[in-house]
Amino acid sequence: MERGTVLITGASSGIGAAFARLFAQEGFNLILTARSEDKLKSLSESFDGVETDLVIADLSESQGINKLIREVDNKGTSIEIIVNNAGMTTEGPFHESKEQDIDKIITLNMTATVKIIHHFIEAMKKRGTGRILNVGSVAGFHPLPSMDIYAATKAFVLSFTESLAENYRSDGIFVTALCPGITNTQMAETNLVELAPEFLILEPDEVAREGYDALMNREVLRIPGTANRIALELAKHQPRSVIRGLGRISSKLFGMQKTSRN
Repeated sequence: MERGTVLITGASSGIGAAFARLFAQEGFNLILTARSEDKLKSLSESFDGVETDLVIADLSESQGINKLIREVDNKGTSIEIIVNNAGMTTEGPFHESKEQDIDKIITLNMTATVKIIHHFIEAMKKRGTGRILNVGSVAGFHPLPSMDIYAATKAFVLSFTESLAENYRSDGIFVTALCPGITNTQMAETNLVELAPEFLILEPDEVAREGYDALMNREVLRIPGTANRIALELAKHQPRSVIRGLGRISSKLFGMQKTSRN
C-alpha cells in the first residue's frame, strides 16, 4: 500500500537510514539523499515493494542543496513528508575550528533545513496537507561549551520548528522537532558513547521510531528516552550558569576534539 513519498536527508547511515527502513516498512515511497552513493544504493536494495529514488548531494554546500531541490522537482513527485535529518557536529576549542568547517556546519544544520522546507512547504499549503520532521538534539535546549556551534545550530532548529508548527497547523501541515540525546551513530563522539551510562545511549532504530510516532501523532516536540526527558525537566529549574558549568566540565572529561557528520 503506497502512502505517498517521503524525502529523507542524511539517509545513508545512522538515524537517517533507520528512518528510511521504517518509512519503507510503513509503505511510503522514498527519496533519499546523502553524500555516499554506495551506502544509499546498498540501503535502497534492501527495500521491497516501495519506489526509491536517490539524490547524491552534499547539503553542507549551497550547490548541493540546489541540486537536491532541482532533482526532486525534475522527478515531478509530490512530497508528503520531509525528514530533515542530515547534521554535522564540530567539537573542540572554537578558536581551533577551521573556517570551512564552520561554514559547513551552519549550512548543513540550518540553511539546508530552511531552504528545503521553504521550497516544498508551498505545495503542502496548496494541498492542505503535509508533515515535516526536523531532527534536533537535546543540545539545543542549553548552551554546551564543549559543542558550542553544534548546540547553537540545534537551538535554531528547535525554535524554527516550533514557530512553523504554530504558523502552519491551520493549513494542515504538522511540524515536529525530534531531539535525541546520545545516539549510537557514526556521528556520535566515540569517547562520549564509551563513557556515558548505558541507559543514556539510544540506538538509531529507537530514535527513528519515536520520531515517526511523534510525526504521525502531530506532536510538536519529542525527546526520545526517559532519562533524557527527566534530565531536561530538571535542568529547567537550574540557573543557566550551572548548566554552562556542567557543559564545561563534560568537555574536559570527554576530551571532544573532532568533526563528524551524518
